[in-house]
Amino acid sequence: MTQESTKPLSSVGLACDVLDTLHELGGAGVTELAKELNCSKSTAHRQLTTLYNKEYLVKDGSQYQIGYKCLDLATRVRDQINNYDVISEEIESLAEETGETAQFATEEHGRVVYLYKARGNQGVQTSSNVGTREFFHSTALGKVMMAYMSEERIDEIIDRHGLPAKTEKTVSDRESLMQDLEEIRERGYAIDDEENVHGLRCVAAPVLQDDDILGAASVSGPSRRMEGERFDEELPNIVTRTANVIELNSKFS
Repeated sequence: MTQESTKPLSSVGLACDVLDTLHELGGAGVTELAKELNCSKSTAHRQLTTLYNKEYLVKDGSQYQIGYKCLDLATRVRDQINNYDVISEEIESLAEETGETAQFATEEHGRVVYLYKARGNQGVQTSSNVGTREFFHSTALGKVMMAYMSEERIDEIIDRHGLPAKTEKTVSDRESLMQDLEEIRERGYAIDDEENVHGLRCVAAPVLQDDDILGAASVSGPSRRMEGERFDEELPNIVTRTANVIELNSKFS
């Protein structure tokens, strides 16, 4: 592959930045977008007009927002997941059994990507949604997947994304993280003790196939409910069972 073929196109990169920024802001006009992207208003206007004409954006007055065409793309991506029906059914059951928020995630580009989320009758709303990307080191889902990766892959992820502290409890140095990952492998599940969000704890178990990590299942809830025997034994057992069911069904799907 030649150097020219691997050189990124700045215009395409900027278009992606436009979509990301509109998603984060919930919509924006030309002036606001140009300020956020640190580009000229004429450049921002050309990008918005192109994406609008291609039907990736809609417009309300002077405000541009992401359109339903992106939803169509997302649905097509979801349909590529062979075991999606199994994942959704088991995560719904996990949420119902625990009463908390249950999630399934996998890895892409060195980040945790949420594929399914369900809320039990006591489940609290969290910042994650389907498609949300998070760091590996600060989430139970991420740590339990990272625990089954090669040390080379772990180093690649750390080199690319670093180990930023999301809270004062986040494990943010490599030595401590590697020790944490060893403990996770020994017990078979990971915990997030307010390491990603204040007041929120999480338990996650891996979904493996022939020693390769496919993803992970988790349960999250307020720290006041996620404690004692429930947090140390009951929830890890339930989450691990859910992950095993997904794992077995994925193997034969």
